[in-house]
Amino acid sequence: MNPHPKIYIAGHRGMVGSAIARALNRPGQADIVTRTHAELDLTDQAAVRAFFEAEKPDQVYLAAARVGGIHANNTYPAQFIYDNLMIEANIIDAAFRNGVKKLLFLGSSCIYPRLVPQPMREDALLTGTLEPTNEPYAIAKIAGIKLCESYNRQYGQSHGIDYRSVMPTNLYGPGDNYHPENSHVIPALIRRFHEAKVNKASAVSVWGSGTPRREFLYVDDMAAACVHVMNLDKAVYDSQTQPMLSHINVGCGQDISIRGLAETVARVIGYSGRIAFDAGKPDGTPRKLMDSSRLNALGWQARVGLEEGLALAYQDFLKTASAGA
Repeated sequence: MNPHPKIYIAGHRGMVGSAIARALNRPGQADIVTRTHAELDLTDQAAVRAFFEAEKPDQVYLAAARVGGIHANNTYPAQFIYDNLMIEANIIDAAFRNGVKKLLFLGSSCIYPRLVPQPMREDALLTGTLEPTNEPYAIAKIAGIKLCESYNRQYGQSHGIDYRSVMPTNLYGPGDNYHPENSHVIPALIRRFHEAKVNKASAVSVWGSGTPRREFLYVDDMAAACVHVMNLDKAVYDSQTQPMLSHINVGCGQDISIRGLAETVARVIGYSGRIAFDAGKPDGTPRKLMDSSRLNALGWQARVGLEEGLALAYQDFLKTASAGA
């Protein structure tokens, strides 16, 4: 194995991709290749193939995706399924055609059925109906898993490829999207409570009943898990997976209600007003807790607790806001 591999990080400007770059960006360890969206449109098959032919990376971290919260998924379902299908299909196929032996595909916990038993095990995949609000995105991510598995099954022995998939729980941290409408729950709450604090608002409205439970993982923990899984010996990885059930859950093992999350965010930010829950807005899946025992058995554990991570995320938000982003 090359001790200093050439590594392409697809989506290096996103929250997860930038965290992977931080995890890999140690002197003498890797040659990291990146392209911005302006430089390379990952939905363009010809452009992606030309890039791989020119760069010939040894490894690929496939962190590029069109992502968003409930509102964005509901508003742009066609873009969510099309863009994500094209990105993953173009990259995985071009990687194979250009001799990439190791690839890590990043999925999402929304691949699991809406009412799946908790905590969610990897073998729950394709056992029930998906959550309607993000079904197009989930279908695309399931397709990504199956692309990796199918290429492994057809070309693993003949070409020596080893394409793996990790399914993170809800992520947050530096580089998050704080858009007022299209962001996920933690950055949305950080922005809302910060603005309420600055404006001395008496109350903050939060979507839904506050009862759904979610698991949250700090993004640098996710990046560490990605590097860990990518570099596992194949025999070790195979010991915890199957050819057609090869994805690995990545979570911290604990969840919290949206009400509890809102109260924690308010405390971290220093907002002392009232929190009002708008039960007329959708809740999404009732509960999403990952069973990460496979990953734990492979030698990885999350390190950053929720309150510590929220404080770090808030500092990142303040930097982003002060920069005028």
